[in-house]
Amino acid sequence: MPNHRVKLGNFLEGNGFHNFIIGLIIINSITIGMETSKAWMEGYGIFFESLDDIILWVFIIEAVLKLYAFGYKYFLNPWNVFDFLIVAISIVPAAGPFSVFRTLRILRTLRLVNNVPKLRLIIEALLKSIPNIGWISLLLMVVFYIFAVLGTNLYGEDFPELFGGLGESMFTLFQIMTLESWSSGIARPMMETMPYAYLFFVPFILIATYTTLNIFIAIVVNTMNEMHHQDTVEEEQHIKDFVRVENAKTQQKLDSVQKKINLILEKLEKNK
Repeated sequence: MPNHRVKLGNFLEGNGFHNFIIGLIIINSITIGMETSKAWMEGYGIFFESLDDIILWVFIIEAVLKLYAFGYKYFLNPWNVFDFLIVAISIVPAAGPFSVFRTLRILRTLRLVNNVPKLRLIIEALLKSIPNIGWISLLLMVVFYIFAVLGTNLYGEDFPELFGGLGESMFTLFQIMTLESWSSGIARPMMETMPYAYLFFVPFILIATYTTLNIFIAIVVNTMNEMHHQDTVEEEQHIKDFVRVENAKTQQKLDSVQKKINLILEKLEKNK
């Protein structure tokens, strides 16, 4: 890669330019939110639209410069592809049938995920947790199915709006799992006619809400810890490799100096 491309790539990946892009993303997100207010648009609409166009052009220039600096390697990074697609959506004319794309400008806020390392770490941890989360989701679906069948058989006749069928039972159980008015809206009214209904609700909440969902969180946190440990190990290995290379270079220089000293000493001996 030519030297000027390397310098350009280092500049684009540097902290200064990184922070500049983050600032523009935040400003753009705020202005897009302000555009939803008719009062703000009446007074500052032209300013907001002009600022939006300027920021969009900066994002376009950024993408073009990165393509020039990194070439095809730019698309080997999934996060770069993500950024590129968001900018590409913003370029689509927001008129006629494409007017919905103007609303999708808010997706530019998602570029913070790529440009803020901590957010990117969380997203990567979630993605790497998907296989394990999938098995937990399957377990949760089995729990839902068992309790939905039990609820339909036990309470379907007396409370058809809540447990009239498998679909209604599933939805009711989902509401219970979120703890949204489960006591005042579902459990207590049912317990007025069926005092022992709590024997159904309490185990479900313990299993579905407090146990299964906490396992979800534990999996993600564990994945983040593994990723952090892996990054630490890689960084330590990088430091060790750097020290090893520098020691080798230093030893070569010392050997070269030693040879020169030996040659000088030999010449002095001959002159005597």
